[in-house]
Amino acid sequence: MTDRTWTQVGDGVYQRRYDPLDVSVGLVIGPCGATVIDTRNNPAEAQEIMNDVAQQFAVPIVAVINTHAHYDHSFGNQLFAHAGIPIYGHHLIAQHFENFERPRLLRLQQDPESEPDKSWAEVVLTPPSVPIAKPATVDLGGRELKLIPLDPGHTQSDLAIYIPDAGIWFLGDIIEESGPPMFGSGSFPLGWPKVLRSLLKLIDPQHVLIPGHGQAVDRAFVSGQLARFEELAQTLRTAHAASVAVVKIQYSAQLLALWPVEFLREAAVDGYAQLPEHGAS
Repeated sequence: MTDRTWTQVGDGVYQRRYDPLDVSVGLVIGPCGATVIDTRNNPAEAQEIMNDVAQQFAVPIVAVINTHAHYDHSFGNQLFAHAGIPIYGHHLIAQHFENFERPRLLRLQQDPESEPDKSWAEVVLTPPSVPIAKPATVDLGGRELKLIPLDPGHTQSDLAIYIPDAGIWFLGDIIEESGPPMFGSGSFPLGWPKVLRSLLKLIDPQHVLIPGHGQAVDRAFVSGQLARFEELAQTLRTAHAASVAVVKIQYSAQLLALWPVEFLREAAVDGYAQLPEHGAS
């Protein structure tokens, strides 16, 4: 069930925030059709996107782009693939599926009551049919879009999408507005600051940025989250070097204002695993 409608964020570019999870779905309308950005949590939710596009815009969907591999952004892929619609995404989405999404999907399909909100009985993992391994400019529906694979941050499968003629970015969960950025499922908290710094070199102050969850933000918002990520990375490196156990790491008030302590401990587990062993656990 949705509780919001399509919001125009630029010339022929729209965002719709779908429940559950306040997931951002993007739509780029061109003279030859529409491109959908992210496909939600399951085939039924993907069908809702298709229906909503048809009802409001009456244009064919000619392409899909995944911002990253997580279930709430990609588990509707199969419906679009069955319709013969090409799906663009980071070339490591298929690998991420195998390492993280498939084990959880199989577990829930065997025991659906463990997470009944997921409705994954009909999900078939469907990686992009057009994997993107390096920055590319593509013409989709008569609009030029720039697809930029990012270094490991939220996942190793993050893809930034830029629509130059509108000044709009779709960044997936590399930034979040309606809640704190999430760790786990293949996150790289120590590399995340580098990703944001690289993006800030490309983003102008007048650009509009669409996060994976929440309302549109600007360059200053990204700068603010970058400062917190840099502080978190330094905290984890310092604690790891001193062999401080994950559960004993002390976090500043600024970090605790953005992330609950359980989120920070998840980041610490991931961060410690990506650092040379010092005996901390």
